[in-house]
Amino acid sequence: MDFEQAKKRVEELVPLLKYYTQKYFDDEQVVSDYEYDMLMRELKGIEAQYPDLIREDSPTQHVGASIKKGFEKITHEIPLQSLQDVFSFEEVREFDDRMQKASKEYGIPLEYVVETKIDGLSAALEYKNGIFVRGATRGNGTIGEDVTENLRTVRSIPKKLKENIDIIVRGEVFIGKNEFEKLNEDRMMEEEEQFANARNAAAGSLRQLDSKITAKRPLDIFIFNIQKLEDPNIATHYDGLNYLENLGFNVNPVRIFCHNIDEAIEAIKKIGQDRENLSFGIDGAVVKVNNLELREKIGTTFKTPKWAVAYKYPPERKETKIKDIICQVGRTGAITPMAILEPVVVAGSRISKTTLHNEDYIKEKDIRIGDIAVIQKAGDVIPEVVDINKEKRTGEEIVFEMPDKCPVCGSKAVREEGEAVWRCIGVECPAKLSRGIIHFVSKEAMDISGLGEMIVEELIHRGLIHNIADIYNLTFEDIASLKKNGKKFAQNLIDAIEESKKRDLYHVITALGIRHVGVKLAKSLTKKYTTMEELMNAPIESLAMKEDVGLITAQSIYDFFRQEQTIDLIHRLESCGVNMKKIEDESEDNRFDGETFVLTGSLEKYTRDEATEIIERFGGKTSSSVSKKTNYVLAGEDAGSKLKKAQELGITIISEDEFDKMIQN
Repeated sequence: MDFEQAKKRVEELVPLLKYYTQKYFDDEQVVSDYEYDMLMRELKGIEAQYPDLIREDSPTQHVGASIKKGFEKITHEIPLQSLQDVFSFEEVREFDDRMQKASKEYGIPLEYVVETKIDGLSAALEYKNGIFVRGATRGNGTIGEDVTENLRTVRSIPKKLKENIDIIVRGEVFIGKNEFEKLNEDRMMEEEEQFANARNAAAGSLRQLDSKITAKRPLDIFIFNIQKLEDPNIATHYDGLNYLENLGFNVNPVRIFCHNIDEAIEAIKKIGQDRENLSFGIDGAVVKVNNLELREKIGTTFKTPKWAVAYKYPPERKETKIKDIICQVGRTGAITPMAILEPVVVAGSRISKTTLHNEDYIKEKDIRIGDIAVIQKAGDVIPEVVDINKEKRTGEEIVFEMPDKCPVCGSKAVREEGEAVWRCIGVECPAKLSRGIIHFVSKEAMDISGLGEMIVEELIHRGLIHNIADIYNLTFEDIASLKKNGKKFAQNLIDAIEESKKRDLYHVITALGIRHVGVKLAKSLTKKYTTMEELMNAPIESLAMKEDVGLITAQSIYDFFRQEQTIDLIHRLESCGVNMKKIEDESEDNRFDGETFVLTGSLEKYTRDEATEIIERFGGKTSSSVSKKTNYVLAGEDAGSKLKKAQELGITIISEDEFDKMIQN
């Protein structure tokens, strides 16, 4: 490659790698580690050949990424550097040649420690007098994010050490393989986007602005280095790891002492062979000089230590036959196609099925029943179909079509415009039962206090509930049996169930879980349709004529009430005494009827939800954008573009004090 060709390639690689790097540190991986590593390796090779092409913004010249907004910045007392990657044993021996020269030059014996390279997010933990006081992400290596409160939720991080010392350590926060699979299974059932790999899941969990979310994720940590400690008695890295373990830290369990590079290479091979038996994911093996004094002499570059390298294992791909494609139904009704495979061992795991995500994914890759598929484990955890070997097609392959009926309950399945997912709309589908009941009893729906998620799951498990209407057939004895000394709980729940029968019609409409219909729209519907029967019989044209009902929503409502399951459920609820009519309130105040508000800026007296609830209570509605149809803009502190647009359109702008006067009786 001549200079001009190299220059052109650098201009392609730098922005591409910067984009991939930022996405990676934003916990959204868009290419595999191997693809990224190969591109980075190519860029480093060009820069080594043509140093004049090294750009200031080159990703080879920086560590990590920018700090996420919302976190306090922390300057690391000791920088958290990255590692130099190598991809062959030849490169490992070249590293050893450099270390041998340093060992002879300084007269210090050369030994190595080989460890697993944990696939997670690096963090520094600081202790004062043995007490955990602060924790931070690596960030750009020099400045990290203060995630102390999030790290306090990680059970394997000791809050107090066995010695009252001042120490800073470095570790890798991760999610174990089994825990990750369970996390993704739960997210799939809840119709939430699955994490691409365990690293993204761990990073995204640790960098949550709300520590309550972090606490719900199965985070773990392995400590692998002493960053700062005044202790002359620790002369080697291996002794340091043992010392950390004695202090109470959860230390990387795979650490192999090696007398020479031959033993180190054998250790790398052994880790590679055993990696699938590990309970945690790895993305390589790290070779480190053991003697701390020798490390100090060898030194570091601005980005990496010279005394360590990370050996990266190549990804493994296997071919196997797609025997069938079946569909699974999640808790929200999302229908997900799954490939049933002839079992194949990939990266040490036996793979017999994998998700095909959605209809578009299947069509994009032209996946057919009977195809020979190329399987790879994304992040060495999730198996996926990365390609189809079309040269091996026999002509007997079958094109897959998504079902138009739910494979579980037989109800209609729909794919709405603009979505990739097909959904079951059956209100009594067994696959949706748990989620449906939890929504039905929620505060915004029928508001049955005491029927929490755990109680609902237990009722279903015991066979006491088979559909939503069964809630109203529960007996005192049924409920009391759920808890030890549960009589008081049972009576309170029976009372709450009985009270829910009196809820207004909009509560019942909300509780049914019609797609696109929340509390706000349910209230609006009852202004035109004052009984459930009127709404059930409403023609689609009539529904679509309402100002706040679009064609997609109108179709959703219309289809929902044409299902046998829906009709059956409503009849059952009605026979149990559940109110099916709008409750006329003589004292109803509709002072904002027909008026639209837009909320902008930071409100002091109300949350956005509180202000919205007040506006809707008085018959008004809120919008997220300013238009000519907007009547009022309620502006708080730091109001931005919405305020400016309102001023341009001449729309009435009110303060919180003015809003208070408008809602006073």
